[in-house]
Amino acid sequence: MDGRPRILVIEDEPAIADTLLYALRTEGFAPEWCGTGREGLARLATEKIALVVLDVGLPDGSGFDFCKEIRQRSAIPVLFLTARNSELDRVLGLEIGGDDYLVKPFSPRELTARVKAVLRRTGTAGVAVPVPAAPLPAAADTEWRVDDERCRISFRGRALELTRYEFRLLRVLVGRPGRVFTREQLMSAAWEEPEASLDRTVDAHIKTLRAKLRAAVPDADPIQTHRGLGYSLREAGAAGP
Repeated sequence: MDGRPRILVIEDEPAIADTLLYALRTEGFAPEWCGTGREGLARLATEKIALVVLDVGLPDGSGFDFCKEIRQRSAIPVLFLTARNSELDRVLGLEIGGDDYLVKPFSPRELTARVKAVLRRTGTAGVAVPVPAAPLPAAADTEWRVDDERCRISFRGRALELTRYEFRLLRVLVGRPGRVFTREQLMSAAWEEPEASLDRTVDAHIKTLRAKLRAAVPDADPIQTHRGLGYSLREAGAAGP
């Protein structure tokens, strides 16, 4: 489709969708529109899309639930649209794998700026940690395997299904077992634009990382919380709480 990035807009209000499609075309994108979440999922299964603009309130279900389904099969960037402006909703959107969150009403210019920013952050490999990560110590290497080229991490032989931000955060922790990282340090390492992220973003992603680690190895709890300080990865052989 002439090389322009294809943006899938999943929005049930035609008037809003028309405005979004016009704004995206004006900025050089190739937008497509679906009015329901199910239609959007079907489109994603058959077409190459660069980014999804996903309304939270859809007639056939919650955009949050549809994002969870998307994340089961793809790391495609997702930008939420919603009429709800609570911090809880924004944190939930980020926690389940969203890349940005835009509250209605918004200007078309703001939307296209957000789309461009997300594509800048994720348009290449999208997983390089800005600060150099140390090689894994020999002791930790018995538990962890990091494949930077494929953006994969395995724990005790179990491959983890991680979002790009979960990969970045865990890669930083695995690279320095025992070192305590503040939330600010982790945010700077994992996000290209940390100043645009919420204060609770790191906590939300650590929560999902812990859940995935427990699902892979139920008796393990390798990420340690240091109250008032931040997080660290337990050194090999260290006892849990």
